[in-house]
Amino acid sequence: MLDELFGSKNRERVLQYIDVNGEGYAKKIADFYGSSVDPIKKQLERLEVGGILVSKTVGRTRLFMLNPRYAFKDELLALLEKAREFYSPAEQERLTKQRKRPRRTGKPL
Repeated sequence: MLDELFGSKNRERVLQYIDVNGEGYAKKIADFYGSSVDPIKKQLERLEVGGILVSKTVGRTRLFMLNPRYAFKDELLALLEKAREFYSPAEQERLTKQRKRPRRTGKPL
């Protein structure tokens, strides 16, 4: 929906994922959207160079999150939230209903 504004569908995807989850890394974001890692990684790096995202290294993984000092952070979050309202209900649920903790051993699916 915002790819015309952001210049890339993957850039919108990265921002939506990080907005909803708080943080993310290239492989996990790429797997979530079913795309390859390289375009996601390029968008993460471009957003970091632009000051929109910041990253930290945890082990061998580079985690990205929104820059709390970004001047237009609140406006960007409001725009992403408004855009999510126009996603299909299935896409909205997929973005917001992710399991974040492991399942108990032996618990049935």
